[in-house]
Amino acid sequence: MTAAQNPLTPSPVSIGEFTTDLPTPVRALAIGAHPDDVDFGCGATLAKWAADGCEVHVLVCTDGSKGTWDPTADHDQLVATRKGEQRAAAVALGATGEVGFLGWPDGELASGMTERAQVASWIRRTKPSVVLGHDPWKRYRLHPDHRHAGWLVTDGVVAARDPKFFPDQPYPHHRPDRLLLWEADEPDHAEDVTGYVEAKFAALLAHTSQFESTMHSGDDPTLDRFRARVEAKLTTAGDAVGMANAELFKLIDDL
Repeated sequence: MTAAQNPLTPSPVSIGEFTTDLPTPVRALAIGAHPDDVDFGCGATLAKWAADGCEVHVLVCTDGSKGTWDPTADHDQLVATRKGEQRAAAVALGATGEVGFLGWPDGELASGMTERAQVASWIRRTKPSVVLGHDPWKRYRLHPDHRHAGWLVTDGVVAARDPKFFPDQPYPHHRPDRLLLWEADEPDHAEDVTGYVEAKFAALLAHTSQFESTMHSGDDPTLDRFRARVEAKLTTAGDAVGMANAELFKLIDDL
């Protein structure tokens, strides 16, 4: 997440028919635009699955180098810091898979063939049965990295499944079973994350460089207000589907 965004801003939920609680996948791959996006988008779900034996992998598309309000911050140090924070966040979720970084400059991510090949390669290599990422169809999304990361998730799934895409890659083609998209305007799937709120919060707390910017908690050393916002979003989502706490997604299972 970059400094200009607030991922906890309440948004209306389109209430309709929801599916709930996928079987715990053997492997899952969550793909975010920036360090911390995965933790905001699906951290509690990943923690639940990891606790049940899922091999959780995390892929970050950008280097996070613009995720600060300090114009004097050292570029290389910030990149290294944000990588370390994402790795610590994965540990907090209980993830046992890889934490990878494509390294594209923050704010400059594209969704071209080069980037698509990278994502497809990760899908083919890690062989997830569930892929999670940004919903590229979210209306009025301002940040370009989130839009492009969403397209890379969907386009990468298509490329990974078909053997004629990128045939020179050293991994066999792989078709995931399901795709879960967070930040959806019209979610239709809920994961019950009751009992995993603390794991999500712990993962978010690993991103200490973002306390002032993304978390808006620079003057709140206990992060109580931030914790309240995290809990309120999960509770609001749960209320929509009759759960105490939930993370909501658009589910695509015809891959």
